Amino acid sequence: MTAPALTYERAVAELTARGRFGISLGLDRIQALLDELGHPERQLRGALVAGTNGKGSVVAMARAVLNEAGLRIGTMPKPHLVSYRERIAIDGQPLSRDRFAAAVAAVLPAVDRVAALLGPPTEFEALTAAAFTELARSGIDLALVEVGMGGRLDATNALDAGVAVITNVQLDHERHLGRTLAAIGFEKAGIIKAGNLAATGANGRGLRPILDRCASLGVPLRRVGPRQAYRAALREVSWEGLEVDLRSPRRDLRGLHVGLLGGHQAANAAVALALLESLEDGAARRGAVLVLDDAAIRRGFAAATWPGRLELLPRTKYGRVLLDGAHNPAGARALARSLEELGLHGFPLVFGAMRDKRVAQMLRALAPLVPRPVFTRVEDRGALHTVALTRTWRRLVNGDALEAATPAAALVRAAELRADPAQPVVVAGSLYLVGAVRGMLAGEEGEG
Repeated sequence: MTAPALTYERAVAELTARGRFGISLGLDRIQALLDELGHPERQLRGALVAGTNGKGSVVAMARAVLNEAGLRIGTMPKPHLVSYRERIAIDGQPLSRDRFAAAVAAVLPAVDRVAALLGPPTEFEALTAAAFTELARSGIDLALVEVGMGGRLDATNALDAGVAVITNVQLDHERHLGRTLAAIGFEKAGIIKAGNLAATGANGRGLRPILDRCASLGVPLRRVGPRQAYRAALREVSWEGLEVDLRSPRRDLRGLHVGLLGGHQAANAAVALALLESLEDGAARRGAVLVLDDAAIRRGFAAATWPGRLELLPRTKYGRVLLDGAHNPAGARALARSLEELGLHGFPLVFGAMRDKRVAQMLRALAPLVPRPVFTRVEDRGALHTVALTRTWRRLVNGDALEAATPAAALVRAAELRADPAQPVVVAGSLYLVGAVRGMLAGEEGEG
């Protein structure tokens, strides 16, 4: 007798139940899972993308260009903002509820078998196995896969996609990855495998482990940055995006429009171009053909979107709302620079953060813009309490702050703080908070 199909709600419950196993870095369980499933990851070619910040933006830009070139692209965004369905997407569209449930159902028997041998796979490992399996059976042309944490021991590193990209190396997740840029760079460099093509926008102490890894494996490395082969010169920033001059050894794209907000996206655009040219050369190595013309590149960069990252929602019942999941000091500094470029000061700020983050450094980065904070928290045991956030803020700036028990209440209070109706409410500090707010504003119910 055929077992009944797994409902979407049950699939989500099965995943969240495995969340109790927390973060458990290592490749033994995911490799055993994929072995049980017939190694679907071996059917995938594309790029594995690590980095402290910018992974999602780089993937969004590259995916948009490849779509403009007529290719079908699978992605695995992390984390999801509103729905688990976002974790497996094709051409930027999350799987349907039924298809997502079927993808989870397909791997659960293997998850149970591995649990009996090696201990229970984590939620992320089960999701990664489901995503690899679904993307492999979907007949996509290329997969652009974001690393979850670090790289060397992240479940996604079971994939050898042919191209390895490390956007940058900054301090984050130090408890798991190490407390120095060199240590964190070493973990991220672990995604580079023999026979790959690699690209990075890293510099300073975080770059050295990447250089060493590429040298030891004989992997060509495309470097991004000032005076490097791949570089971007920022020409203009506005609420419509930015204009850059983007250069590589084979292209000179002057006056390129990027649809994403924030001047820091210029550097991400250069990394995305290095990724795309690596894919072109990787295809040639395999005897395949991938030629991206400049027109497709321009259309793709202009069309790129990335929800929850400097995303402006112009018309909500709270007025204009700007969402940015800046969740570490480097992200907060990038957000502050972007707001300064856009001329924003004294804006209402809805802010929440998780306990393992460097909150003082994040708030210190935003303080010069004189925001008017409303501190809140999501329903998660790892969320920092509003009292602690207020205490930190007062210690930093000796200024007042409001508190709200829920993101919805925080939005109401923040909207009342506007200096003028056109001023946006900025929501930042945690992707979990941004996801909760975005789901509420879009009328979508979150799933954790």
